[in-house]
Amino acid sequence: MPQYPPRAPGMGEQTISQGGNERAHSEFMKALLTEVRALEDMHSQGMFEGGIRRIGAEQEMFLVDGAHRPSLTATEVLNRINDERFTHELGLFNLEANLSPLELGGTCLRQLHTETDEVVQLAREHAASEGAQVALVGILPTLTKDDLTLAAMVPKPRYHELNAALMNLRGRDFKFNIKGIDHLELDHDNLMLEACNTSFQVHFQVGADEFAHLYNIAQVVTGPLLAACVNSPILLGRRLWHESRIAVFENSVDARSSAHAARGHKPRVHFGDQWVDQSVIEIFKEDIARFRAILTTESEPDPIGMVARGEVPKLNALRLHNGTVYRWNRACYGISANGKPHLRIENRVIPSGPTVTDEIANAAFFFGMMAKLSRSVDDIRPYFHFSDVKANFMAAAREGLRAQQMWFDQRQMTAQALILDVLLPLAEEGLKEAQIASEDIDFYLGVVKKRVELRRTGARWQLESLDAMKGTGSAHECLRSLTSSMIQQQKGGAPVSDWDLAEFCFAQDWRESYRTVGQFMATDLFTVRPDDIVDFAASLMEWRYVRHVPVEDDSGQLLGLVSHRQLLRLVARGSSSDTRVSEIMHKDPRSVSPDTPTVEAIRLMREQRLSCLPVVEKGKLVGLVTEYDLMIVAGRLLESYLDEGV
Repeated sequence: MPQYPPRAPGMGEQTISQGGNERAHSEFMKALLTEVRALEDMHSQGMFEGGIRRIGAEQEMFLVDGAHRPSLTATEVLNRINDERFTHELGLFNLEANLSPLELGGTCLRQLHTETDEVVQLAREHAASEGAQVALVGILPTLTKDDLTLAAMVPKPRYHELNAALMNLRGRDFKFNIKGIDHLELDHDNLMLEACNTSFQVHFQVGADEFAHLYNIAQVVTGPLLAACVNSPILLGRRLWHESRIAVFENSVDARSSAHAARGHKPRVHFGDQWVDQSVIEIFKEDIARFRAILTTESEPDPIGMVARGEVPKLNALRLHNGTVYRWNRACYGISANGKPHLRIENRVIPSGPTVTDEIANAAFFFGMMAKLSRSVDDIRPYFHFSDVKANFMAAAREGLRAQQMWFDQRQMTAQALILDVLLPLAEEGLKEAQIASEDIDFYLGVVKKRVELRRTGARWQLESLDAMKGTGSAHECLRSLTSSMIQQQKGGAPVSDWDLAEFCFAQDWRESYRTVGQFMATDLFTVRPDDIVDFAASLMEWRYVRHVPVEDDSGQLLGLVSHRQLLRLVARGSSSDTRVSEIMHKDPRSVSPDTPTVEAIRLMREQRLSCLPVVEKGKLVGLVTEYDLMIVAGRLLESYLDEGV
């Protein structure tokens, strides 16, 4: 059976290094330009495999520990699995399995389902030997910023070289500003935010002459496809987009300097801004022109000569560079086991999970739309403005099935209506014309239909579950309960449309939710400024039932703390109501960072007789821990301890 190359072509066993060395970079650029000319020769000579449709996929997954937090056991699990289909991803809490390509037709969907189940079960069995479990989800809900350090990066030179190269190009930290239900504003100093994302990437092999036509179709259907399968609404405890992977990935490998960003230079992860006119070569040329080579590798000595002799070059440099530019529909060059070169469209938007059944259903929906539109429309470009296609994609990422979508003839409707009324029937026709087994068409498209009718995507299930658990525990405890329920229901195999909402788990190991103050500190804070009148601080305490009010400046810098006791002293002295906060506040109060161990915070408060600890990061106030918070912690842990002793 023909095998596709690994996900990141050219980054496997080759010698990879940064493109910063000028001589190495020059040699690599020469090789890159030579390989583009070789590719043009292959195209003009008709060397690419045609007349056959193959499909394939890559299954990415998270490894989590007994507390449902990231487990850094990927190397150990891979050693246990010892299966060439498996490989590392960026993070030590990620795995990837490359699935066998199949000819589109007959029972190919069922076969893809069977192999995906097989690799996921293999991962589960061997992860269990390392005390870990497998979670299929676009972004793991229990991830924290502490999990995203270089210590969690797979210790392979290519990943560290990539991280260093991107940081050198940017000249500054990665910055995130994502607004959804909540708001996340974050600076991060390494590439590991990319490891937050796992997907079920699908491949669609196409002929060279039809590539442009089919690639444009893939762009058109990607928006509604994404709306149907969103499964990544939570990042670092914040409820953001329904498919937050899109925003996270675009920011996590954004190598643009501030000057390039100001000029409107594209990020390395992007959807595109225009149609493909003639061939795949346009994409490769544009990506070489726009994006500096950040890694280098050894190349073949004479790819043009190889093509002239009828030999098939590997195009190592081209594939490596292509592996560092992350279009959501990516063009891929490969060589099949039969020795023939081929072209594929790799769709990267489908998130991992919620179940294998959901993933295969999403793939069937994509393949069906591609198959039908490729036959029924000669050129899709006259029917759409590209800006509308891109807007469809971004709206779907933000809002899922509620997103407004523009379709043929400038018809505008919700993604839910478009999928149910237009696209599912269209995909059904496409799969029938591809001679897919009728029972498989009914089953997989039925999974998508029920999910869309009920509006029960993975994202909606997560958000509704959190709403149902509100008030039962801390945010971290609820996220652990959510992840626990997700893993258990995934094992059952039923699609997410049939899942029960997650319930708060009172039997969890509470210690894992209280190891650091950042896990349970109060973050919804009411603060005052130094020049505010004291009466305002007193009113805040009365209105919000709190005994401490932090004092900060307009930038969020912690300046002081006002306590209920200070106000009582002020009243006892009969001071004027015009007194300013700056006159009574405790200046420069003792503070801790979010990653301070809870035990250390308890000792500090006891030894210094503190009833409140501000939590500060880079001088900015991010939270507050009080005696009352610690009473809750103590109560949870004591109850758990006593129950164990019964």
